[in-house]
Amino acid sequence: MVALSLKISIGNVVKTMQFEPSTMVYDACRMIRERIPEAPAGPPSDFGLFLSDDDPKKGIWLEAGKALDYYMLRNGDTMEYRKKQRPLKIRMLDGTVKTIMVDDSKTVTDMLMTICARIGITNHDEYSLVRELMEEKKEEVTGTLRKDKTLLRDEKKMEKLKQKLHTDDELNWLDHGRTLREQGVEENETLLLRRKFFYSDQNVDSRDPVQLNLLYVQARDDILNGSHPVSFDKACEFAGFQCQIQFGPHNEQKHKAGFLDLKDFLPKEYVKQKGERKIFQAHKNCGPMSEIEAKVRYVKLARSLKTYGVSFFLVKEKMKGKNKLVPRLLGITKECVMRVDEKTKEVIQEWNLTNIKRWAASPKSFTLDFGDYQDGYYSVQTTEGEQIAQLIAGYIDIILKKKKSKDHFGMEGDEESTMLEDSVSPKKSTVLQQQYNRVGKVEHGSVALPAIMRSGASGPENFQVGSMPPAQQQITSGQMHRGHMPPLTSAQQALTGTINSSMQAVQAAQATLDDFDTLPPLGQDAASKAWRKNKMDESKHEIHSQVDAITAGTASVVNLTAGDPAETDYTAVGCAVTTISSNLTEMSRGVKLLAALLEDEGGSGRPLLQAAKGLAGAVSELLRSAQPASAEPRQNLLQAAGNVGQASGELLQQIGESDTDPHFQEVLMQLAKAVASAAAALVLKAKSVAQRTEDSGLQTQVIAAATQCALSTSQLVACTKVVAPTISSPVCQEQLVEAGRLVAKAVEGCVSASQAATEDGQLLRGVGAAATAVTQALNDLLQHVRAHASGAGPAGRYDQATDTILTVTENIFSSMGDAGEMVRQARILAQATSDLVNAIKADAEGESDLENSRKLLSAAKILADATAKMVEAAKGAAANPDSEEQQQRLREAAEGLRMATNAAAQNAIKKKLVQRLEHAAKQAAASATQTIAAAQHAASTPKVSAGPQPLLVQSCKAVAEQIPLLVQGVRGSQAQPDSPSAQLALIAASQSFLQARHLLPTSQTRPFPPSCVPYSSHNLNLCP
Repeated sequence: MVALSLKISIGNVVKTMQFEPSTMVYDACRMIRERIPEAPAGPPSDFGLFLSDDDPKKGIWLEAGKALDYYMLRNGDTMEYRKKQRPLKIRMLDGTVKTIMVDDSKTVTDMLMTICARIGITNHDEYSLVRELMEEKKEEVTGTLRKDKTLLRDEKKMEKLKQKLHTDDELNWLDHGRTLREQGVEENETLLLRRKFFYSDQNVDSRDPVQLNLLYVQARDDILNGSHPVSFDKACEFAGFQCQIQFGPHNEQKHKAGFLDLKDFLPKEYVKQKGERKIFQAHKNCGPMSEIEAKVRYVKLARSLKTYGVSFFLVKEKMKGKNKLVPRLLGITKECVMRVDEKTKEVIQEWNLTNIKRWAASPKSFTLDFGDYQDGYYSVQTTEGEQIAQLIAGYIDIILKKKKSKDHFGMEGDEESTMLEDSVSPKKSTVLQQQYNRVGKVEHGSVALPAIMRSGASGPENFQVGSMPPAQQQITSGQMHRGHMPPLTSAQQALTGTINSSMQAVQAAQATLDDFDTLPPLGQDAASKAWRKNKMDESKHEIHSQVDAITAGTASVVNLTAGDPAETDYTAVGCAVTTISSNLTEMSRGVKLLAALLEDEGGSGRPLLQAAKGLAGAVSELLRSAQPASAEPRQNLLQAAGNVGQASGELLQQIGESDTDPHFQEVLMQLAKAVASAAAALVLKAKSVAQRTEDSGLQTQVIAAATQCALSTSQLVACTKVVAPTISSPVCQEQLVEAGRLVAKAVEGCVSASQAATEDGQLLRGVGAAATAVTQALNDLLQHVRAHASGAGPAGRYDQATDTILTVTENIFSSMGDAGEMVRQARILAQATSDLVNAIKADAEGESDLENSRKLLSAAKILADATAKMVEAAKGAAANPDSEEQQQRLREAAEGLRMATNAAAQNAIKKKLVQRLEHAAKQAAASATQTIAAAQHAASTPKVSAGPQPLLVQSCKAVAEQIPLLVQGVRGSQAQPDSPSAQLALIAASQSFLQARHLLPTSQTRPFPPSCVPYSSHNLNLCP
């Protein structure tokens, strides 16, 4: 892959670096910090790459989780490595200004979480930021009606009316879905924090003084500017509370006529009225009320206003029966949309939000569709349609979020309640009744009563006095009464249901493996033979992919169920179980077809069916052991998992798809057992520490840590048995690595517990040495897996030298400006090219074809000349380390040497690229097979198939048609490695597959209905 050359700007320093286009942005930032000394220090999460533009609004931050080629960068593009944090000035409604550090790459929604958390506001989703524009910029802002010299007379009246009514379009709200930079907010600007959605403000009281103050100031300003029309008496009552808040209790000596500036306490229409005496009377009625209590009373009184919590927009609507537009106020609340008289603000009509089916916003209009609740649409003329739509959508989002959080309460969420089930005979009905636990008090008393001796029917009887018989003990092991087990959690109950349904599916699949599949009538002509061969190849590929998924899912069950059951992710376990059962069901169909094809060609398909039945039986045993309510020991689950791995290997051998060397599997198991042996030695050392520890608590911790270490290594061995036959699959490799991570974590816990339990240096050294041995054995195991994961060996006699040359030349390019490093890399390059020249000459001498020998010697001479030129340039750079011209000459010489290497070793490079393509094609086909299987399983659920998923199923069908061609291309290229036609067929099949594969992400982004089975959607989202 051609490297991507980018200029990295850090302050005044610009460096050129080479990156693979597939490099993730996070890794690119790490490389910049490692290679450029001028990179600023600090937490890596605070820095990022910024792609600047002449227009500041178009500059973007690169997301850490995406690759560089996602942004379509070109050679020579300049990227800025700089801090993402920027100071943001936030003005509160009470006039205070706070400066908060925010992430410039985040959207306004994410920033509000940070801002509200710093201020002390919990419900950040109800607040927003308002951009305060300078007077000279206000003319540029589009309101409900724009100011313009060409406005008609009635529009000018509407503009004055809008200013009088103080509608919401006066506020320039920021878009929550975009960043500050995209909206042109400069660093020196101050933004206003204001409540936009009035949903949970009813809960704000004296216990939340921060929000109470913001709510009070916003209500006070809206009353004074006329947004909330009030009567004169009500205005004086509000002013009385305001005086109590600002001046404290009423003081007859101080609070006299002329003390108040009435325009700060009354709406402007009441300023000229003599209301100061009435205000002071209301102030006096407050008594010794505290400031907080006065704000509570003020806000409570404001909530009683009919316009409170309503966001108004001045619009034009069509007059009924006439072709004329008249002004109207459109109000939006948390409950409804209302038509309001623009003069009196009396509600004319209202519609509940739940009655709105859809809405549409255009640059000059806004339309509401109420579905069956009203005939026809309600449409108005406005330039603020998008703002109205955002407000309605915001309220609906908050309502849905609150409703979702409430779904966990009530009877289903009452963990203290029990369910009583009574069978009412002789009917089959069942009575279910909820019972609540009531806590009583312990009563102390004696259960011993005075003895009373009475004579029986036959008269007095003798009795003997003796001693009590000795105590007897009886031990019962391996049994437990189900009634005394702790109740299952909702997640465990869901997993139990999933396992039960999966066991039924596995048993049904196992029952179908007694007979072969029915084949269509086939002859012995070339077309029939080709169909048989292609169908067998397709079936083998699908079975192999499904067995990979089964073993990976089994290993996932083993890893996920380790540790404390209270911390187990039962949803992930359920996903793994669903993956196992769905793939086994699909595999049974493929096995029946393949067995029939083998029988048709004169072979025997019966052993294949038996191997498949053995795998199904092993999976059933695994699922039975994985039941949350199972009382079986952990070792049974590990044994069942090992049986699944063994059965998987036997099945792959039957179809001839065991692509893992038996010697490799043997070494893999030996390395896993070596880890277990080293861990056993560590456990013995830890027990020695526990014996020397006097503190019983610390002793218990050491023993528990040692036990966990032993269990984790047993789990690693079991996981190795499971994935050994399919270790070529990346998902199986990931599960083995995860098991190794759990072992490393357990070893670390054992060492920490030992260090806390004793200070004996000799004991701790023994524990440390044993832990090092476990770590070394674990590294050997993982290194063995990585060696297999890297694929085949070098393609060609001098492939290693070629790789070294290509790598070192990239290092020279990225080291421009550092002459010493460039010269050091040049020495490595000279040695590699010398080895390559010698290898080419040796091939030329052994070549029987004179023409090929001459071509090889010519390539060797060109490479030697390029090497000599590069060596001379390196000498010049070493002699003049500060000369940019000498460094440029060395760079050009290295580029020439790279081109000569490509020409000389093109055959080796071509073979290596073809091998990589074969490996990538195999993985792509396997991933697509799993995606299709997950989509089919999801679509088989009635609730899912009725939703938006048919588009995904159709896309999967398009990809499924390309998989056989891709598999045939891989097999043809592997069978004929030197055939150009086979390689071209593989390339063509890969291109066709990629074109079909592009359909999947588009359809997969469509969500599942909320009522879907979660495991199906989860497995589909996990597909590559």
